Amino acid sequence: MTRQTPTPHPTTMFDTVLVANRGEIACRVIATLHAMGIRAVAVYSDADADAAHVRLADEAVRLGPAPAAESYLNIEAVLSAARVTGAQAIHPGYGFLSENAEFARACAEAGVVFIGPDVPALEVMGSKIRSKNHVAEAGVPVVRGVSEPGLSDAELIEAVSNFGTEIRYPLLIKPSAGGGGKGMHVVERPEDLPDTLLTARRVALAAFGDDSLLIEQLIRSPRHIEVQVLADAHGAVIHLGERECSLQRRHQKVIEEAPSPLLDADTRRRIGEAACNTARSVDYRGAGTVEFLISDEDPGTFYFMEMNTRLQVEHPVTEEVTGVDLVEQQVRIAAGQPLHLTQDDVVLRGHSVEARVYAEVPEAGFLPSTGEILALHEPSGAGVRVDSGLRIGSVIGTDYDPMLAKIIATGEDRGQALARLRRALEETVVLGVETNISYLQQLLDDDDVRAGRLDTTLIERRLPALVFPRPDEHTARLAVEAALTENQAGDAICHNSAWRTDGWRATGSVPTNYLVTHRAPEGDLTTIAVPHLSDPATSPGDIVPGAVTTARQRTVVASRAPEGAVVWVSTPGFTGTVTVADPHAQTLARLCQREAELTEAAPEITAPLPGTVIEVHADHGAKVEAGAALVTIEAMKMEHRLTAPLPGAVTLNVRVGETVKLGQVLAVVAASDQPDHTEDPENVEETAS
Repeated sequence: MTRQTPTPHPTTMFDTVLVANRGEIACRVIATLHAMGIRAVAVYSDADADAAHVRLADEAVRLGPAPAAESYLNIEAVLSAARVTGAQAIHPGYGFLSENAEFARACAEAGVVFIGPDVPALEVMGSKIRSKNHVAEAGVPVVRGVSEPGLSDAELIEAVSNFGTEIRYPLLIKPSAGGGGKGMHVVERPEDLPDTLLTARRVALAAFGDDSLLIEQLIRSPRHIEVQVLADAHGAVIHLGERECSLQRRHQKVIEEAPSPLLDADTRRRIGEAACNTARSVDYRGAGTVEFLISDEDPGTFYFMEMNTRLQVEHPVTEEVTGVDLVEQQVRIAAGQPLHLTQDDVVLRGHSVEARVYAEVPEAGFLPSTGEILALHEPSGAGVRVDSGLRIGSVIGTDYDPMLAKIIATGEDRGQALARLRRALEETVVLGVETNISYLQQLLDDDDVRAGRLDTTLIERRLPALVFPRPDEHTARLAVEAALTENQAGDAICHNSAWRTDGWRATGSVPTNYLVTHRAPEGDLTTIAVPHLSDPATSPGDIVPGAVTTARQRTVVASRAPEGAVVWVSTPGFTGTVTVADPHAQTLARLCQREAELTEAAPEITAPLPGTVIEVHADHGAKVEAGAALVTIEAMKMEHRLTAPLPGAVTLNVRVGETVKLGQVLAVVAASDQPDHTEDPENVEETAS
């Protein structure tokens, strides 16, 4: 991207700005601050003490423990950090405190500039109910629905019924205080509305501290189009074109692009003007995004959805096609400077596409993944940009959003941009946590995606047809060589073994056969036999870091893992973990399997990832049917409902609010024909859970 060169304004510009965020967005903001000659202050939690944004900043201040409520959401801690470092302004990034009116008010009281809109705009646009009613009065088209504040579940149900045939199912329940698709629920039938409202209120209260809800007519096969606006304190308001954000999963954007392949010039003009009118209606100041829904059946008609009063995750694609650094504009506007751009100055050139890389396991229903980054290679080249906060050694936990990085590709047209993004994803290597990179590649290969035939339900329709890579013989050999390299360094695959890994015996050399296995999340097992040969062409010394990257998973060692050594491997056709077992480990594995066959399996429900119990659906000792919901845990902003594997009596080991570890036994279902040995969890020692 060719960005505008920052112009110094020493009499009006800040000299120190605190970035109240973490990860890739903190790194991205710090980069622009440095380009403008501004000193950047980072803040961090205990989980981020050695994070990339901390290393990049000129100074860093600890906020508190890992939980966001005790660190990044702690208003007093953030303001204290600004005071002790002499920061005149705070850039909130996105998420956390970026749209928090209380934080903006506290900044003003402390004499620190909040790099964002004024409090009244935050309060109006921070509520979906208020914003919808407000823009409707300003003449901006909105979706029909129930958006009166303070309605109870019964009142919402009655209001929907009063619309008669003017509102038809399916409906969409939305938290008034929400953002990023969090807490939205689709209701297909009238009889499902009461229970879904209960769930929606619980999620809204837990996520936003506000359980106010609104209900809208769900638009089938909609396009999600958003418009970037800039407004200064001197009355100037412009837009920088639109972004297509229709590729979503569970209302979370996955791939975004600018401009939209749907809009014609007239619709682009009209939707841009509607976005500017929305900003003018609240005397907006700063960078903001106005989001619209457009029916694919009627691309000339659009409806206001919400306004995000902050920088968007997908802002790079707008920067790439306009040449405007949005963070720089935010800082200049906050410093009181007028916009140096007019609407006529905004020209869209080329096409840009962004893919979000998440720590998640698509095969396992997109469960978040945790771990330490053991190997990392980020792409580069013509038209490729990476916004990332990753480095080798970064620990990915469950305290924050699982997004790791954004890969952005820009070309002269949409086809070139998509091709560059596809190649960039092929070059991206992240080992130590599972990611969605293969899933992103398959989306880009989809015929409808390549043709621009998009809607917000396309991904859900494509999920059943996704194909997930499995290791081949080449990958298996690389894994064996990596394990042997570790062995030669002194960390043997199996300890106290009489076997020589090079195949030497007193009676002469014979090949040592290794078994390389990969178990997919749904249970599918791939097993490949690899004979270790002493051919120098395949010796462990031939592994070249960077060409094909391999790294040993450090938390698994042979002395505690008789099934073998776990190795992370990345090749053009496969990225993930495989287990390498030599003859000794294979023998132990067969013995374990035989023992398991002779022992009746315990019907335990275990945590698929670390998280927090937010709901217990069954009473302790109750009789349940197979498939009945037992416990719901939340991790990385997602809920995971766990069910009974068989009919029987439930023993509960956890309570609401309890933090659980990966693999922890949450409940046990005793088969109906077995004696009931349940104990009340109130009498269970804390260590038992």
